[in-house]
Amino acid sequence: MTPPPGATAVADAIEAAERSGLNAVLSFDRAAFLDRAARPVDGPLAGTAVAVKDNICTLREPTTCASRMLEGYRSPYAATVADRLEAAGAVIACKTNLDEFAMGASTEHSAFGRTRHPDDPTRVPGGSSGGSAALVAVGAVEVALGSETGGSVRHPAAFCGVVGLKPTYGRVSRFGLVAFGSSLDQVGVLASSVRRAGEVLAVIAGRDPKDATCAAIDAPAPPAAALPADLAGWTVGMPVEYQPAGLEPGVRVGLRLAADRLRDAGASVRDVSLPHTALALPAYYVIAPAEASANLARFDGARYGLRAVPPGATAEAMFRASRGRGFGAEVRRRILIGTFVLSAGYYEAYYGRATRARARVAGDFDRVFASGIDLLLTPTTPTTAFRAGEKLADPVAMYRTDAFVSPANLAGVPAVSLPAGRSRGLPVGVQLIAKHFDEERLLHAARVLESRCDPAAELA
Repeated sequence: MTPPPGATAVADAIEAAERSGLNAVLSFDRAAFLDRAARPVDGPLAGTAVAVKDNICTLREPTTCASRMLEGYRSPYAATVADRLEAAGAVIACKTNLDEFAMGASTEHSAFGRTRHPDDPTRVPGGSSGGSAALVAVGAVEVALGSETGGSVRHPAAFCGVVGLKPTYGRVSRFGLVAFGSSLDQVGVLASSVRRAGEVLAVIAGRDPKDATCAAIDAPAPPAAALPADLAGWTVGMPVEYQPAGLEPGVRVGLRLAADRLRDAGASVRDVSLPHTALALPAYYVIAPAEASANLARFDGARYGLRAVPPGATAEAMFRASRGRGFGAEVRRRILIGTFVLSAGYYEAYYGRATRARARVAGDFDRVFASGIDLLLTPTTPTTAFRAGEKLADPVAMYRTDAFVSPANLAGVPAVSLPAGRSRGLPVGVQLIAKHFDEERLLHAARVLESRCDPAAELA
């Protein structure tokens, strides 16, 4: 069978991107992709090429989590989201680069080399889903799957100038997503447009008996072809805590212009307060490493993955050697932090307090939505893409780039980042946040805002 011209164009674009040094792809088999694309298919995503982050299990490609620990590993089963994509007629094109085990905000922590920013190779694409975001940004694919634990879809979406959608926690099955922080992890979508993101969400969302945390709620309806009506009667809140003095000027201008565009569409826009926002980042960087330390304990060299066994080694020596060689520095750092905060004598002082802080952050969202606010508008990131290596020596500075995205993960609410313009030639993203399971209204407003923003406009 002859593959359609569109599939050949996708394959050519993926290979061209990799030849350029983008390093967004960890595995791609051109012949196998074109063979699958040539088969007659039906469904809402018929013929759509989708890139998949390499911590989501697929049958045909390795699933490495960008780690030496799983180098060359092939899963015996596919993630629910992968199965649903293919059942809807989509074709999985390739697996994309990420920060190792999804732990990072720059895609510099991959064992297989960093991904470059699509506009400036000296900068980072954000993370941890940087490979997926960069591949969509260069136009190789229209849609890619990523994952979020603390903003890892929306963060690179903002840096790369694409749409990044994080659904409500429990809206999309996590079965087959390699676990990082189980109470936070979600599969999300990176796309060339809000409508395309909504089309993919309508396919991958919905109840799944394989995932006990997946809500017994049907998938949202796919977006209509026509642009939604205006936002007359809607009330949009702008949290004052997300507008600090340290915002990069272009990001501040982009936020103000997005608010103006929402007003032009008929919405009322006013300031609101989420008073516990400052607790979100420290709470996240206690809870997520704690869950990571438990989840990554399974990678011990005994059952699968890397086994580094010195001659005559004891089991303890095998564990030490395998984990020491298999995990990179950032993963080891987070495992150590997580093990410490869960240890006897420190559990309540750190983990217990973090979970209470999380409840307060979530309570802020509940309260503001109950007050009549339909959506929240915020920046996605405090700055545009920073230079590679700029924050590697200071992990806390790297963690601070998640300040505006991690609260939605702690609260479990849906959010979307979309391009608002450019600052000094680099993309600026703005974020809309909605109440639980309100993705249809979230995407409605995002499409209206998208239609009124010029992603190529220079903001500052």
